[in-house]
Amino acid sequence: MDQLRTDDPRSPTGDFTLSDDPVALFSAWMREAEAAEPEDPNAMALATADANGLPDVRMVLLKGFDANGFVFYTNVQSAKGEELAQNPQAALVLHWKSLRRQVRARGPVSAVTPAEADAYFESRRRESRLGAIASQQSRPLADRATLMATVTELAARYEDGPIPRPEHWTGFRIAPVALEFWQNGDYRLHDRVRFTRTGDGWSRSRLYP
Repeated sequence: MDQLRTDDPRSPTGDFTLSDDPVALFSAWMREAEAAEPEDPNAMALATADANGLPDVRMVLLKGFDANGFVFYTNVQSAKGEELAQNPQAALVLHWKSLRRQVRARGPVSAVTPAEADAYFESRRRESRLGAIASQQSRPLADRATLMATVTELAARYEDGPIPRPEHWTGFRIAPVALEFWQNGDYRLHDRVRFTRTGDGWSRSRLYP
């Protein structure tokens, strides 16, 4: 296989192990993933834990990223929403198989502002907004027909007007205290770099595979 190496001049990010800016590096890797991954390059595994420390993990979609952190949206009454209320910390992994790369991050979690949540909710497809209202996420459901009947009723209720964001639906931002970039290497000799938050900046260390 013609593998793209970290120091290959064809790589827009060059040798990522020399980067001093994890935010810029993640943005560059995400752009490459959006061009290379056939579906959902923003899919990430999100790990939370309850008040007893029992971990839980599921796939969600990354909906925003900047110097302040990683943003995703959910029903706050879901399992992850309740776990974040009990233990407002989380970890995530994005894995891009076509690029043989992954990024890990972890840190404290806080809710986005109502204005941010409103803006993103309004940007969603109408059907997705109705689904967010109809779904009692993570709660027992008798059958699919019950859910779809609720969606149909809501569609009729909001047929001629705006669909309001429900109070139980919002976004969360993970503010990373650590960010790790990994790229596959031959014979399991991978390249790993960890950035650790130090005040207003970052310290960088290269790790054994």
